[in-house]
Amino acid sequence: MDRRSFLRAAGATTLAAGLTTACGGEGDKTGGPAAGSGPAGPKRKVKLGFIALTDCASIVMAQELGFFAKRGLDVTVEKQQSWATTRDALLNGQIDGAHCLFGMPFSVATGIGGDGSTALKIAMTLNHNGQAITLKKGFSQVGYGDLGKAKAALEAKETTLAMTFPGGTHDIWLRYWLRAAKVDPKALKIITIPPPQMVANMKVDAMDGYCVGEPWNAVAVEQGIGFTHLTSQDLWRGHPEKALVVNEAFATQKRDTLKDVMAAVLEASRWLDDPANRKNAASTIAAQQYVNAPAAQIEGRLTGRYQLGAGLADKTYTADMMRFFDDGQVNTPLKAHGLWFLAQYQRLGIAKNPVADPGGLVDAIILSDLYREVAAAEKVGVAADMQPFDVQLDGARFDPNDLAKEVART
Repeated sequence: MDRRSFLRAAGATTLAAGLTTACGGEGDKTGGPAAGSGPAGPKRKVKLGFIALTDCASIVMAQELGFFAKRGLDVTVEKQQSWATTRDALLNGQIDGAHCLFGMPFSVATGIGGDGSTALKIAMTLNHNGQAITLKKGFSQVGYGDLGKAKAALEAKETTLAMTFPGGTHDIWLRYWLRAAKVDPKALKIITIPPPQMVANMKVDAMDGYCVGEPWNAVAVEQGIGFTHLTSQDLWRGHPEKALVVNEAFATQKRDTLKDVMAAVLEASRWLDDPANRKNAASTIAAQQYVNAPAAQIEGRLTGRYQLGAGLADKTYTADMMRFFDDGQVNTPLKAHGLWFLAQYQRLGIAKNPVADPGGLVDAIILSDLYREVAAAEKVGVAADMQPFDVQLDGARFDPNDLAKEVART
């Protein structure tokens, strides 16, 4: 039995153990999978993009476990080279949807990372947590999470830091950290590097540090060129990270197909949150056509075990490791999270212009009603929205009903 057959058999066993797969629509009402038009008839073709990061796992595993196929979907999963090429492929219709930075649609809509279009829609959140800030080993004196030492080291020399897309999650985590450390980002050089190229660029001293997703922080530690200074879950516990982002044409013209894609990804997300499946997931996504990194360097942080490097003590996360499901609490795309990103764009000084109607912009991007429809049919919980929440790094409390307060915060 080849690996894909084994994984699909494992997926079927999981389903037999009780995964809910019926999702009301035009398909089989007897319990077969059918969020939209279901498995009957010709397979519906869908193209989904992803970047070589650990948190592409829900899309990859939905493919490998056959969760797309059983819903009548013929999905092609295509590796993208950068977030900019992912954005362009979505906007020009080369792909229908993608594993994307949660902040990307808002960045594009506000003109930070695009042309102001609201054509990119967030169908669901894919994961929480699991990113990090890596500094090269020459900065090892700053240790883990020490903002004062980080400030002193960053200001002692000309410093270059890298993120992955303007206005994306990694850009915001990096700038939020700098603000918390009272470092003026204008005194530094901040560049954009695609995630899989971070380690190679640090090797040739193209930057002093970067913010990116796994496994590229773990790889830097393993290769002895950098150490983990801060994980994103220690910046903001339970933050949104990647999302299933689709273009407007797919969202409006192929609604039933999108519902089936979302249901399959939900099923894979549930599978991924079972600790017994994480090792299997790591070895699967490690393949060359996916992340193309050693499985062991993916598995460690995917299972919450962090070797920080530079002689620092290891850290272990349980509830705060990378999460994919949590009974749908992860997957609910929250308007409050979108408003937080819009507030940070202004607060951190990267927005070209204030957003006239933040609530309206968030409503135009997040497909809340569609997600609730799919979640209800799949009998998956939905997280409460528009509630205040805390950001741990600086102790801030964000109220999505009072953006002006957050924007004005120093």
